[in-house]
Amino acid sequence: MKQSGAVGRFATLRLLAQRFAFVSLVVAAVALMIVGKADVLLVERTRTLVADALAPVLDVMSRPAASIAEVVDSVRELASLRAENVRLRAENARLMHWQTVARRLEAETSVLHDQLNVIPDPDPSFVTARVIGDVGSAFGHSMLLGAGNRDGVRKGLAVLSGEVLVGHVAEVGERSSRLLLLTDINARIPVMLEASRTRAILAGDNRERPKLNYLAGAPVAAGDRVVTSSSGAAFPPGIPIGVVGSVTDGIIRVEPFVRRHELEFVTVVDYGLGGILPFDKPPVPERRRRGAPVAAAAGAEN
Repeated sequence: MKQSGAVGRFATLRLLAQRFAFVSLVVAAVALMIVGKADVLLVERTRTLVADALAPVLDVMSRPAASIAEVVDSVRELASLRAENVRLRAENARLMHWQTVARRLEAETSVLHDQLNVIPDPDPSFVTARVIGDVGSAFGHSMLLGAGNRDGVRKGLAVLSGEVLVGHVAEVGERSSRLLLLTDINARIPVMLEASRTRAILAGDNRERPKLNYLAGAPVAAGDRVVTSSSGAAFPPGIPIGVVGSVTDGIIRVEPFVRRHELEFVTVVDYGLGGILPFDKPPVPERRRRGAPVAAAAGAEN
């Protein structure tokens, strides 16, 4: 009887607690708000003590979660590395194939040059300049280079990023020059389709992809490589420019290999040609030749 009475009282207390739990929490919250307004320092000290007491517990509880997260990240990284390794193996196999083809073609070209007594082109000279300003707008695409007349830069010289043509020098000052990009509305570059050797004119129109004009009815497909031609003694043939991006309603757009926002350093190259603009002065002979070994130059300095 005593045990059943104790159980009954406990059940009654639990029922009362459940009924008045919400009211009790509201009252406690209001009391804490009043105490917090009355004594801010007391609440701050209490909060600090509670945080200090719970910090070790939270630290211990967080370690397993962090360890599990690290394990999961490691597993994901291993899976991605495995896929990347497979892709790199396949790419390496393709590159080895093209390396073999390139070596065979190089040997054949060397033999043919010897038999035909071909006179090699002179090594071009070059200077490397930093892009110090983007002066492009809706009405033109050009950039300011930190090299000018005193560095041997002249109008009409080709400007490359790596091995890719990005434009030519349009204006030259004593310490700076202006690069006219392929996409500028005033840019007209003699080009050809690398596969069919069909010549055309690459015309900029202030869009990201310039147009191919005056193409003599040759079949063109997206993905065809576009390189410079030797027409007009503007540039040497074969400098990469981009690929055909689209052929829509007779309008052929070229996707350049290099975009304007990617340019930081460029190479101003003098191929010894007439260029697309008249030269202001003879070239500066002190410039290094393009392709000359850096180590040899450093040894000469030493």
